[in-house]
Amino acid sequence: MLVIAVVVLLTQTSNEYLLVPDRAHPLAELVKLPSAKPASPSGGIYYVDVLERKASLLERLFPGLRNGASLVQHDAITPPGVTDRQRLQADRFDMQLSQQVASAVALRALGDDVRIESRGVRVALVYGETHAAGKLVAGDVIVGAGGKPVRSTFDLHEILARHKVGDIVPLTFWRAGKLHRTRVETSADPFDSTRAIIGFQPQPALRLRTPFRIKFDLGDVGGPSAGLAFALQILEERGRDVDHGYKVAATGVINPDGSVGEIGGVKQKTYGARRAHVDVFLVPAGDNYRESSKYADGLRIIPVKSFQQALRALATLPAEG
Repeated sequence: MLVIAVVVLLTQTSNEYLLVPDRAHPLAELVKLPSAKPASPSGGIYYVDVLERKASLLERLFPGLRNGASLVQHDAITPPGVTDRQRLQADRFDMQLSQQVASAVALRALGDDVRIESRGVRVALVYGETHAAGKLVAGDVIVGAGGKPVRSTFDLHEILARHKVGDIVPLTFWRAGKLHRTRVETSADPFDSTRAIIGFQPQPALRLRTPFRIKFDLGDVGGPSAGLAFALQILEERGRDVDHGYKVAATGVINPDGSVGEIGGVKQKTYGARRAHVDVFLVPAGDNYRESSKYADGLRIIPVKSFQQALRALATLPAEG
């Protein structure tokens, strides 16, 4: 039977990818602030990520060979009609946004003068199999839809909720400093055929004002899930004892109001936290926490719904040592 399976796999084009745990990384040298305090020799804030690549034949046959890895179809990580390059660009947009929002949330918690202004909805990714393809491109900022102003993703969702699949929706958007107008026929949401969508991955377009610039150096890492870890590290570098001597890994999308949203790849990220031998792993409450707990293997998992709750949870840990 094994020989037959090998022959079948050899005659098929693989569309399967492997999600592999990556060891959690300390942020102390990757986030730079003016007049930052020296890193503590004990403790530290860590971020977690997931490595993804095309699965080999052996991995397709035996995905359990790599501890903590998961075999997934290509469409599970890159939507139909979207190239890997386009999806990676969207991940970079998400990373930039997470850095902006984390900076604002952290500095606001310190009492610094921070202003966040919603400027519309940024197009992070256009879905190729919708009518938006050819009319919108990544980086466009939508400021009007259906004759109404759009300042946030909530505004856009409210407008689209009044439309049916196949309706024509006028859009106003900024591209390269110029205001444009177009009309797009709505498509059916692939997860709910009765729900109308324009056909792109939305992202808040924010204007952020902070008293100084914060530099992040994570190389090619993309996605929004390091937001919570960024915010914790910024406080640590501004002199707040956030980790209390513990090695703390954290994951979660940080929102402008300080709430923490769920992330993907939580299984691999839990394995990554374990491999770095951290003491505590902060994860979004809900499904992420329940999934992470399955793979904790003794690692202390703490569910959080907000940045302030994360700070309180760390402050109430027993004294290290």
